[in-house]
Amino acid sequence: MATTPQTNVTLAEFAEALDRFESFALCGHVSPDGDCLGSQLALAHALRAKGKRAVCLLAHDDAVDKSFLFLPGANELIPACEFESDVDAFIAVDVPNLERLGDAARVHESAGAHFTLDHHAVESCMAEYNYVDPDAPATGMLVWRLIGEMGVERTFEMAQCCYLALMTDTGRFQFQNTTPEAFVLAGEMVSAGARPEECSQEIYQRRSAASLGLEGVMLSNMQVAPSGEWVLSYARLDDFERLGAVKADAEPLIDVLRSLDGIRVACMLREQEDVVRGSLRAKGDGIDVAALAREIGGGGHKAAAGFTYKGSIDDALAEIPVLLDGLFVGGEGKE
Repeated sequence: MATTPQTNVTLAEFAEALDRFESFALCGHVSPDGDCLGSQLALAHALRAKGKRAVCLLAHDDAVDKSFLFLPGANELIPACEFESDVDAFIAVDVPNLERLGDAARVHESAGAHFTLDHHAVESCMAEYNYVDPDAPATGMLVWRLIGEMGVERTFEMAQCCYLALMTDTGRFQFQNTTPEAFVLAGEMVSAGARPEECSQEIYQRRSAASLGLEGVMLSNMQVAPSGEWVLSYARLDDFERLGAVKADAEPLIDVLRSLDGIRVACMLREQEDVVRGSLRAKGDGIDVAALAREIGGGGHKAAAGFTYKGSIDDALAEIPVLLDGLFVGGEGKE
């Protein structure tokens, strides 16, 4: 990949630079998803295989979604607010900007050297060593390539974490970001020991009763645009309290909405104490939901993005449909 303002080293140079340091703190973005967690855990395993010290941090002290706890090393994740040690270098994994590092920004600032490995489009470098590839379907795929440059044997632990990262960010290899290389590297991961059946079962086939209850709420609240271009739904805070649901129980709902025949964009809103969390998914080419997310302080990818709406759920329900309509001009999605 060519050097750009966001990428100032090759993966080989990135790996060579890692060799210069002995201790690392790794952290992904706030509200970590499968790609974020799998990527940082896999890279930490690779660093330890080279005799380095590596600790994986959580940007906030929220509990990790229990569906990810089967990943090798997940039980060793530490909230950044509890981490007090000094490290030679900090690696931001799957993080497009410092704001998304949450409590780990303090650790980032105190580290002697800084690395960024990501597949989100960014406006500027935030480290001395940056490798950013927006065309990669998952940061986990970049980690897998990097491990190949590090000269360590690819183990089950690395393969399982990278496979989970790639599987989740491609929507089980169904999203429009699924490239031929994604299948090739997934095959390499399986050859190295990754277990597709286990990853699929843990992530997609262990839903709680509360999650299914939320799905009923979501279906009852579903709104389809008169044009048929988008679908939106929501769950209020009292729905979560009544069902005993937690954040993780709402994660599958956006993909249920996305499955509605004929729509091109799905939006799921989740009320919290002071804000509303939103998830966006596109179906088909030519629509950039990240552009909408950026309008309200969020971000992500063309086909999958998220945002935090600073207002009430009722205000969001009035404003978001207007923004969704704005994605379409003359029946065509705007990029």
